Amino acid sequence: MADLDRYLEERRERYVEELKEFLRIPSISALPEHREDIERAAAWVADALRRAGVPKVEIFPLQGGEGHPVVYGEWMVDPAKPTYLIYGHYDVQPVDPIELWESPPFEPEERDGKLYARGATDDKGCLFEAIKGVEALRDLKGAPPVNVKFLLEGEEEIGSPNLGAFLEENRELLKCDVVLGADGSMLSPDQGCLTIASRGLAACQIDVYGPNQDLHSGSYGGAVANPLHVLAQIVASFHTPDGRVAVSGFYDRVRPLSEKERADLAAIPFDEEAWLREIGLEAAFGEPGYSTLERIGARPTLEVNGMWGGFQGKGTKTVLPSEAHAKITCRLVPDQDPDQILDLIEAHVKKHQVPGVRVEFQRFPGSARPYAMPADHPTLEVAARVLEELYGKPAPTVRMGGTVPVAELFSSILGTWFLYYSFGDPDTRLHAPNEFIRTGTIPRAVKGYYRLLEALGQEG
Repeated sequence: MADLDRYLEERRERYVEELKEFLRIPSISALPEHREDIERAAAWVADALRRAGVPKVEIFPLQGGEGHPVVYGEWMVDPAKPTYLIYGHYDVQPVDPIELWESPPFEPEERDGKLYARGATDDKGCLFEAIKGVEALRDLKGAPPVNVKFLLEGEEEIGSPNLGAFLEENRELLKCDVVLGADGSMLSPDQGCLTIASRGLAACQIDVYGPNQDLHSGSYGGAVANPLHVLAQIVASFHTPDGRVAVSGFYDRVRPLSEKERADLAAIPFDEEAWLREIGLEAAFGEPGYSTLERIGARPTLEVNGMWGGFQGKGTKTVLPSEAHAKITCRLVPDQDPDQILDLIEAHVKKHQVPGVRVEFQRFPGSARPYAMPADHPTLEVAARVLEELYGKPAPTVRMGGTVPVAELFSSILGTWFLYYSFGDPDTRLHAPNEFIRTGTIPRAVKGYYRLLEALGQEG
């Protein structure tokens, strides 16, 4: 361990400079004008794998060259040893609103022990740390003690639309015992955790159409249905007053939490009062009978993300609007199915229609199934020991409230479990202006990958 600590300390500044080079590439997957930057980022990642000693590195174009490339790496030290696949993504979110950045998003800048740039944590920094962990094993041990594969994609920030097909077409190539996901976060800068679940996603839109034009509210009000009123009634019907989803059948397939699962969630260090203060609220609210952490990570939700229609400027305009709209997303838990949930919502909307308006229901692409790894999987025990060594505290088991579609894809297509093993801190402004990574996190994360693969080798 002394050799590893000395090795990491010697490379601390070098790591930051190398990561800066990576962060200067504006690999924004959502914007077509950054297509060449995406390809540059893929090439950078491939070169980083080669520099780390990975013997086999290949860049796969997706969907006939229209999709963004997948970078694949493979280091098979012994077919008899277990194989671990490291997943990450090199694409990043757009930078808007640019005026809120304190320094240019693709000109990395160090301030107060933090490195600011788009992608610093999500996911370039975390991906970089995983590669460097394998590089450290090469430098200090000659090779990793287990077989290691890498799958590093460029479409995660747009929903990984081509990844499922790539997994299907390359099952044998990607065969592994467990996937280590270098995307996500630990509990806090000084507290590690094991994320074993993430919620699924289903999205839709409700459109209510009334008269063929906005009407004078004095001449027509009270005599024809107001689309905004109808929409408000539909939206209000989605929940009971105490916060439970009122859509018939919504909870039918929800897998109940065991007593151990509830105990594990209750054991997570969580200051609810501080959490509320941070977001400017005085009280939590949600489905009765569950704690805040259970509601966030282990119970399903139906949320209205936006509603609009009619006059929205300053002052008053006495109109009866011709149409109204609402966008909705649901976070799902095992064993809910996104398509079935959308069927239930559509049936609920139809049941609440009124005469005089036309109500349409749109389903959005990008649905994702919920994911949960068995809490007794042996890899978790090994990872927990490593994280306790790194942070000096036991690593609690947590559930992610958000959605990472790739976890369920690996599980359903490759038949392997996906362990979130990423050293991002939760406060690093992911997807927002002034995203950053703490420079001190980098050597600790490199050590985290080194020690995990080393420990898995000893177990195997």
